[in-house]
Amino acid sequence: MSSQPSIRIALVGNPNIGKTTLFNKLCGLNQRTGNYPGVTVDKKKGAANYKGQSLEIIDLPGINSLYPKSKDEELVVKYLLDTKNEEYPDKFVVVVSALNLKRNLYLLDQVKDLNIPIVLAVNMIDLAEKRGIFIDFEALSNHFNVPVLPISAKKSTGIDQLKDQLLESVEVTERAAHYLEEAEKDMLSRFRDIAFDKNDYKVFLRLTQNLDENPQVQQAKDTFIRKEEVNLRKLRKNAAILRYRFVNEGLKKALTIDKSKAVDLTTRADRLLMHPIWGQVTFLLVLLAVFQAIFWLASFPMDWIDIGFGSLAEWSATALPEGYLSQLITEGLIPGIGGVVIFIPQIAILFFLFSLLEESGYMSRIIFLNDRVMQKFGMSGKSIVPMISGMACAIPAIMAARTIENSRERLITILVTPLLTCSARIPVYVLVIALVIPDDTYIWIFNAQGLALMAMYLLGVLMTFIVALVLKRILKPVYKSYLLLELPEYLIPDMKNVLVRVWNNVKSFIWNAGKIIVATAIILFVLATNGGEEFQQAEVYVQENHATLSTEEQAVFLSSYQIEKSYLGQIGKTIEPAIEPLGYDWKIGISLVTSLAAREVFVGTMSIIYAIDSEETMTIRDRLKKEVNPSTGMPVFGLATSVSLLIFYAFALQCMSTVAVTYKETKSFKWTAIQFGYMTALAYFGALIAYQILS
Repeated sequence: MSSQPSIRIALVGNPNIGKTTLFNKLCGLNQRTGNYPGVTVDKKKGAANYKGQSLEIIDLPGINSLYPKSKDEELVVKYLLDTKNEEYPDKFVVVVSALNLKRNLYLLDQVKDLNIPIVLAVNMIDLAEKRGIFIDFEALSNHFNVPVLPISAKKSTGIDQLKDQLLESVEVTERAAHYLEEAEKDMLSRFRDIAFDKNDYKVFLRLTQNLDENPQVQQAKDTFIRKEEVNLRKLRKNAAILRYRFVNEGLKKALTIDKSKAVDLTTRADRLLMHPIWGQVTFLLVLLAVFQAIFWLASFPMDWIDIGFGSLAEWSATALPEGYLSQLITEGLIPGIGGVVIFIPQIAILFFLFSLLEESGYMSRIIFLNDRVMQKFGMSGKSIVPMISGMACAIPAIMAARTIENSRERLITILVTPLLTCSARIPVYVLVIALVIPDDTYIWIFNAQGLALMAMYLLGVLMTFIVALVLKRILKPVYKSYLLLELPEYLIPDMKNVLVRVWNNVKSFIWNAGKIIVATAIILFVLATNGGEEFQQAEVYVQENHATLSTEEQAVFLSSYQIEKSYLGQIGKTIEPAIEPLGYDWKIGISLVTSLAAREVFVGTMSIIYAIDSEETMTIRDRLKKEVNPSTGMPVFGLATSVSLLIFYAFALQCMSTVAVTYKETKSFKWTAIQFGYMTALAYFGALIAYQILS
């Protein structure tokens, strides 16, 4: 072992740039962890021996700048300023990432003004070259007047060269305060006597931050600030601007970026996925694949669930004792719950595929790719986040709009987000699409039902932008905002995270929809099995007026007559004149009313009504396909009515929870009412036009 004293080295750098990896490479297993005195912040120390010289390595917590925003950052700043400490390092290694030089070199420029021995280690040079990033290390060294070593801590590239440099002496030279204007330099010189320090930048830091614990010094500082009328915020802001100007001058000499020579996966993929034209085409193809998968993968489990609930209804009808309660279970709860549960496979697949896109890093590209488009429609690039979230559920999506600073852009985002197709619409879409498009229908290689579902999503997106454009012209602008977004590397999705996210979303859907369905089923069953005098005298009426019918025909007619004369039927008949122009009968009208609680309740309500109205046990799709309009003799759910229903649910705000969260976020009854009103009007008149054209 060498008899020479150890050279103490401290590693400084931004978070997540490989500083800890470098520390491990330098020290191996010869390291220990403790806490700094008085604070619970990790203090990592290690030892190494190189060419007979002992090295003591200190890994300081990662910081973004010398303006601390947390306890560990404050600790590092005080450590750097305390040059009189007997354990103060002999040299500092400032570690920066070759992938983000501009941001990292800002910290180097600050540390350089402390006039301490510095070696600059540029990490991740292997990844930089793959991305077409080329650095002239000599030019970088000349600009900042520090030794520069290119390294790859992960691959151990350049580690020995760095150790060689650490054994060499490092010259420290003072430089002019390029981060200050002339007037600011004069003011700072007057503060030097109060700060008790000769180093200009240490004086600057003590003036602009609360680093002194001495009450007398703090009081003198406060007096100086008042007397000189020092604007600390402006002082820090100007210093940052001048520093970045200096950093940019150095990068012009030392940095070359040629994306055409990039060979890493992320850059190569982004050439296609981030292209202004092909990127959008790829996005549409991804959506198409998602919606094809929803129908293709979910077909088998949906059939099993459908058959299972049908068998359960048959079993309960024979196993349970006759009575009102067993009838409620067989004709109310089982069909109602089954009508929603059957769509869980498709909802789970949707959440699974969207989670894969987010975990892989592709979702961030979608946000960035569409930022300019969003600006044209009065929204921020940040609006993409709640809008994409709105494809799962509008409630958290509206709450996510809190991150949008611009009040106008935030309001527009809140008002239009419910137009995007959420998971609650999927049961309605899938059921109605299946009524007019057979399962085995294909357009080229694509399932026609999947294409129809994608068309409904695109319709929601189109109307979202149309309404946003109208609101942009109505609402006065506050100020223009900009999207700041760091695009992550493409990664293989963590399946555990994906599955947990899918489970939580599906569980939430089941719980929220289930509560409403059970309550709705009970209410609907009670209303459908009770009524006034005509309901009570239904059997007498059938026997007197339809005596020529067979016993089976009388039973079918009696069932239909009773539900029509029940309290539920009377409610439906009352609203029927308003919805008849849309192609809807009173049964559909009841489902529209109950689905105000939640859109997916429409399917459950239809299941309950048609289960009560039928002596046969069959799936909801089969029941609806057999339904005939008594006046025209035509199927109730023909093309015109089905398209009308799809358009109605594409635009209608059939979700009181969304209404409530809009009021909570806007704190305005006016905007909440406007949102509900314009969406209802869009739904009604859109459905009206569609039905009248197609019928």
